[in-house]
Amino acid sequence: MATVLFFEKPGCINNTRQKVLLKCSGHTVESVNLLAYPWTTENLEPYLGAKPISECFNRTAPAIKSGKVDPIRFTREEAIALMIQEPLLIKRPLMKIGDHHLQGFDRVALSKLISLEPLQGEGNGEKSSPMCDMNTCPHTKNILRNKPE
Repeated sequence: MATVLFFEKPGCINNTRQKVLLKCSGHTVESVNLLAYPWTTENLEPYLGAKPISECFNRTAPAIKSGKVDPIRFTREEAIALMIQEPLLIKRPLMKIGDHHLQGFDRVALSKLISLEPLQGEGNGEKSSPMCDMNTCPHTKNILRNKPE
């Protein structure tokens, strides 16, 4: 089994669920407060990988939802500097497994590195359990569901 260095926002419902899945799959999870970690360009860049920088932002961050920050208007260097200044803008979780750096909870990518146990309701024809969506913030779903028409 693997040891997963797991950068999270403490109290985040999805990060808690993601850690439960990892632990239930037999992995050791070492949690780190993403908001208090001393980020630098050098230690953040490996998690972001080669994807477009606009995909590296946490779309549920208040500054993005309010329109104060527009992820598509920044160069890679500007975006990383802004994320270091305001870590809530970083899409989470960030995970380090061995020499691999991951951003976001992509179960397909994770399954290529480590074993993951199926969640309740998976693989037996049932509708997916609420645990299956490990990326969408449940608070966002509630906001969208309760929005007046």
